[in-house]
Amino acid sequence: MAGHRDFAEFYAAAFHPLATQLFLHTGSAAEAQDVVQEAMCRAYDRWSSVAEHDDPVAWVRRVAWNLATSRWRRVRRGIELITRDRLVESTPGPNPDRIAIATALATLPARQRQAVILHYLEDLPIAEIAALTGAAEGTVKSWLHRARHTLASRLSEALPAAEEEEVDRV
Repeated sequence: MAGHRDFAEFYAAAFHPLATQLFLHTGSAAEAQDVVQEAMCRAYDRWSSVAEHDDPVAWVRRVAWNLATSRWRRVRRGIELITRDRLVESTPGPNPDRIAIATALATLPARQRQAVILHYLEDLPIAEIAALTGAAEGTVKSWLHRARHTLASRLSEALPAAEEEEVDRV
């Protein structure tokens, strides 16, 4: 019974942050929750060994990102059509800044977007991102550099002139 309780605590602590990461990557809250739920199911099936890892969240994160990438490759266009037709807003929409950031993130190549989300939103170190993606640390740094440059350009275009001065100062 203790193993179940430990998994329940793990699930409660890890699900929302992982779903948020995957939402920013996939653009679909439902898809993000599905892949994180699937990753959690796989972790539960192997909980005795996953719990022994130094960082079980890293194991689930990798599984969830891999699932998202696989699904995205197979049914990307279908998911876009389904979510566009069935999305019902039950909460107030995001503010203009959030829309601008999400739009700018969506224009980045997948690996750059993944690196930005993991590094800046999840505060993962470059070494961990490299291990997660299977890329060299220098490659991850390159992705982040290119992404920052692209995002700065796209966000400065999206912001009114008064806010551009503030962005330049920051």
